[in-house]
Amino acid sequence: MLIDALRCLPGVGPKSAQRMAYHLLQRDQAGAARLAGAMQNAIERVRHCGMCNTFTEREICEICESGDLDSGRGGVSRRDQALLCVVEMPGDLLMMEQTQTYRGLYFVLMGRLSPLDGVGPKEIHLERLLNRALDGLVKEVILATNFTVEGEATAHYVSEMLGEHGVRVTRIARGLPVGGELEYVDSGTLAQALIERRAV
Repeated sequence: MLIDALRCLPGVGPKSAQRMAYHLLQRDQAGAARLAGAMQNAIERVRHCGMCNTFTEREICEICESGDLDSGRGGVSRRDQALLCVVEMPGDLLMMEQTQTYRGLYFVLMGRLSPLDGVGPKEIHLERLLNRALDGLVKEVILATNFTVEGEATAHYVSEMLGEHGVRVTRIARGLPVGGELEYVDSGTLAQALIERRAV
């Protein structure tokens, strides 16, 4: 049962799951208990941010809160509310933050369009993205989806959807390798791609 449960993790096959299970049971039962507790705690407490859709334990994540005019010092936002960067996953958001070149806000799709896997516009919250982009504050949406077939398809779909409503849409530049994923790119390359973004 434990081995089957561990196989739900990405990249974990039957042998790896078996090795992990035996290690936890034989050599690190305290670690297994910590892991079980942490997973239970995350399931109970972690939710989606009401603004950007990333994971958070609060109603609004820290990044969105720092972009809120009411929460900034003296009523001034610490982030540019006119910029909205669209990424696929929370790990991509963290990579964008590590570049220290982007001071706007985010929207996390929690996936990408993949019709073969049954992932359509509804599954990646495109209705929420549209509402967010049309809030009257956003002036530019930066598409920072991965340069994979699915990421490109998602970027194209989002640019068409937002373009119909007159929203300015840009795409990060191809300083990133084709087929690469943001989570694994060095921050210098990602920063350059962001700086050299172009209109879609």
